[in-house]
Amino acid sequence: MSVIECLIVEDEPIARDILVNYCGQIPNLQVKGIMENAIDAWTFLQNNSVDLIFLDIEMPQLDGLRFLETLKNPPFIVFTTAYTEYAVKAFELAVSDYLLKPFSFERFLIAVDRVLSQMNARNGMNLSSTATDTDYIFIKAEGKIFRIRYEEILYAEASGNYSTLVTRSGRFLPNMPFSNLEELLPAASFIRVHRSFIINKSQISYIEGNRVFIEKNEIPIGNNYRETMLKKLGL
Repeated sequence: MSVIECLIVEDEPIARDILVNYCGQIPNLQVKGIMENAIDAWTFLQNNSVDLIFLDIEMPQLDGLRFLETLKNPPFIVFTTAYTEYAVKAFELAVSDYLLKPFSFERFLIAVDRVLSQMNARNGMNLSSTATDTDYIFIKAEGKIFRIRYEEILYAEASGNYSTLVTRSGRFLPNMPFSNLEELLPAASFIRVHRSFIINKSQISYIEGNRVFIEKNEIPIGNNYRETMLKKLGL
């Protein structure tokens, strides 16, 4: 598993602690520095390099947007802010993600997953290959964090306001909305076939009528999803 070195630049102590805690729960995220302001971060980067910066926007002396504009070859950037009005400018600067405080651990995972995907794309890697280091997701369930390879996932199902992830080794109940789980799963491999079901297309046994069969599991195909599903399967 490749290590991603990151820098936290945040002037609020509570927000810093949350980011440190979240990073500490992901094995391949290594916090290389924790800065209270952009000036210290700029100085740090003169002699050090990182892969990713978690960057606050509203900071004294030099805000996160202006700080980013000073970097000639910036690493991947995930903004962490309580303000929505900077979103357009942030994405003009090609940041990887924009986290609105307070954000959950699950939303943080989505941001990290996006950075990993962008890193692989930049390196010319094929994300659909099972040989890549990032053919997995981290799922928090039952008080633990599980590393689950995409190839092990059979399907995901909406369970009320939450989700169930069904794998070869069992069921996981991540405490996150179904829409957030969908964001974590790569669209090249996973297909939404019903408002309550997402399937791993590599695990399809066969399709019959408005049902798709994965091993012994029978999953309905919604009328609004059938055409898109067939196109993704090349049919």
